[in-house]
Amino acid sequence: MPGPYVIRGSVSLPEAELMWRFSRSSGPGGQHVNTSDSQVELRFDLARTQALPPVWRERALERLAGRLVDGVVSVRSSEHRSQWRNREAAAVRLAALLAEATAPPPRPRRPTRIPRGINERRLREKKQRGETKRGRNGRDWG
Repeated sequence: MPGPYVIRGSVSLPEAELMWRFSRSSGPGGQHVNTSDSQVELRFDLARTQALPPVWRERALERLAGRLVDGVVSVRSSEHRSQWRNREAAAVRLAALLAEATAPPPRPRRPTRIPRGINERRLREKKQRGETKRGRNGRDWG
């Protein structure tokens, strides 16, 4: 398997901490699907890993809380016929998931003030529009 799978910068998924499980894929496929364990489940113990910096690990644990089972994140792949390609897909998916979960939070938005001239122009145009509509009133046409 080509690796290592880089999360971000110099941090990558350690091969020793990845737990692989293989099973038969579901769905149609004829005789091949009945005999080969091509579905891959990749599990990574996020709570106990030493591969990630502590700040990243805490951030990932917080963001992936809904996906974790006892601190372990799991990813499945069964879209390819070969186990090899499913292993590749699962590892890439896990690396992308961890990269997104460990990303620093976005900088807070600094609210900007609307310039007074723009606000005055908006109010002037509103007033003018109201006058136009008031002029359409049919009372004077009698």
